[in-house]
Amino acid sequence: MDTTEIPPKPNKKRKTNQNPETTFLLNLQSCTKSKDLQTAVSLYESALSQNLRLSLHHFNALLYLCSNFATDPSAKDSAIDYGFRIFNHMLSNKAVPNEASVTSIVRLASAKKDGDYAFELIKKMNKDYNLVPRLRTYDPALLCFCENLEAEKAYEVEQHMGSMGVRLEEQEIAALLKVSSETGRGERVYEYLQKLRNSVRCVSEETAKAIEDWFCGEKATEVKGVNFDEGLVKEAVLKNGGGWHGLGWIGDGKWVSKRGGLDENGKCCCCGHQLVSVDIDDAETDRFAQSIAGLAMEREVKANFSEFQDWLEQHADYEAIVDGANIGLYQQNFAEGGFSIPQLDAVVKELYTRNGNKYPLIILHNKRIRLLLENPSHRKLVQEWMDEDVLYMTPHGSNDDWYWLYAAVKLRCLLATNDEMRDHIFELLGTNFFLKWKERHQVRYTFVKGILKLQLPLPYSSVIQESEKGSWHVPILINNDDFSQTWLCITRSSVV
Repeated sequence: MDTTEIPPKPNKKRKTNQNPETTFLLNLQSCTKSKDLQTAVSLYESALSQNLRLSLHHFNALLYLCSNFATDPSAKDSAIDYGFRIFNHMLSNKAVPNEASVTSIVRLASAKKDGDYAFELIKKMNKDYNLVPRLRTYDPALLCFCENLEAEKAYEVEQHMGSMGVRLEEQEIAALLKVSSETGRGERVYEYLQKLRNSVRCVSEETAKAIEDWFCGEKATEVKGVNFDEGLVKEAVLKNGGGWHGLGWIGDGKWVSKRGGLDENGKCCCCGHQLVSVDIDDAETDRFAQSIAGLAMEREVKANFSEFQDWLEQHADYEAIVDGANIGLYQQNFAEGGFSIPQLDAVVKELYTRNGNKYPLIILHNKRIRLLLENPSHRKLVQEWMDEDVLYMTPHGSNDDWYWLYAAVKLRCLLATNDEMRDHIFELLGTNFFLKWKERHQVRYTFVKGILKLQLPLPYSSVIQESEKGSWHVPILINNDDFSQTWLCITRSSVV
């Protein structure tokens, strides 16, 4: 046995000598964390005196820190001056700005009330640097124009945002609504109310105040409504999925704005108007159905799904779709292959009664149906469903989900399932849009000691609604509760 002693490995010395540029960057980052603008500027001046080679990271750290002080009254002027000086130095060094650089200098320009320069820089970043602006890039310029009551310039920014695929959120829509209100552009106010309706469920208190200010002001009274044909308005409401017509202001006279609540059925306690269940409109529904069909045929046997589409065209009179597997397997023992036909029958019968003695469409896999037909105690019921043409057997190797989802969307009807629809096939359809559809169409269920309880969609939607008579109801977000009990009720005094 070799007993030769192995000498210990020498300790490696840690590299402590960093180059000056790296040390400068680390110190800048420390200033950013501690929000120490004065020290950061001193470090910058020292770096210039040493002729250090500054990178994009150095400039961005400095610009970011300056932009953070752009709204601080005690440091605003010096922060703006230093920021522009640093940006000009950056450009002279041939450092190519990125989105973060431009966003910082846009914030500084807007704090200086120079919205024109801020917007020109945004357009330049796309044209000269091939950079795509983000919402945070546009915000300072847009809000600057809105605060300065430069409405046309604000609209131009909005148009540019649209061309870049940047979507407005509540803050931006509310600012555009407010500048439109304060400059007397009634049609624009109407447009932004519709955009709010389409973008948010409940508005913030700040947005609610901007809406109230418009309706309580003289300029709103001066805007004359158009006397649309009553049939035309009803047709538009129906086409749009309910809750809005989008044709323009209706009626004349002073507006009355109140705050109140709704009863459990959605009736306004201030004016007695019945709020409705708001669905996605016809065009959105058609696109949604086509999207589901396209994805299904990529993943299913194309001929099988096409056959189902053809069958559904000939059997389109259902008012509800039933996810048979989800209901039959609810609270059953999967290991033992448990499937409760009484549970499925209970849901079918309840929907049958609720829909005026009309059967829902039950979708089940053919393998499951064969097993049920082999059971003498289930055969009669299953055969009855088949005879009534209310049972569709999905083919071998198929995913039932595509079938019941497509049927519910295509036929614009209810869907009975507890499936939360969160797996990969549903993620393909787009979260926000899909959630909006689920809210209005999904029927959930429970069985407590064998007794069925259905949870139907609420009889009304907690979203901005525009009535056929031209009144508005706006839910206000209170304490981050999406189902706020406080509503703005806005009506013409002549129809209160």
